[in-house]
Amino acid sequence: MHGLVNKAIEAFVRDTYGNAAWQAVTHLANLEEPSFEAMMVYEKDLTPRIIDCATQALGADRADLLHSLGIYLVSQPSQQAVRRLLRFGGVDFVDFLYSLDDLQDRARLAVADLTLPKLELREHTCSQFSLSVQSDLDGFGHVLIGLLTAMADDYGALVLLDYGGKQAGVETISISLLETSFAAGNHFELGARA
Repeated sequence: MHGLVNKAIEAFVRDTYGNAAWQAVTHLANLEEPSFEAMMVYEKDLTPRIIDCATQALGADRADLLHSLGIYLVSQPSQQAVRRLLRFGGVDFVDFLYSLDDLQDRARLAVADLTLPKLELREHTCSQFSLSVQSDLDGFGHVLIGLLTAMADDYGALVLLDYGGKQAGVETISISLLETSFAAGNHFELGARA
């Protein structure tokens, strides 16, 4: 798994629960180094092990922890690169949803060897969608629900998200768009400030 993924989990645990909590996670996971390098590639089974150890050390439900991680990736100021990558997907939440199919390609423009889960959006009506998530990381759909929740807030949209479970290696998320302009969205500029 790419180091950016592991580094994001590390930052989430440190920022949310503190350094002592991260030390407990690294101890349970038998990590030689207490910190990840963002641009390194790690063995595939390390990330699920880190998540399992985090749920154990923190006494957290796995789905809740992953959901909170997704929210963190968009809303935490230190993670603004993720928010920017996602906001390039469109001017409103519906455009953003349609852009999820090509998120993997956009991410590779930023980091060539980063592999994201395969996402496929289906429109059932103009306000009802489903998102299929195919990932090596069990439960990634919960990360995505957190991420979608935070992005809806960022765009000012009101949405209802429901985790549909996993079948044949594919997780499903139901998305009900209740209102596109429920609140004022957060400011976003195409160009980054120096």
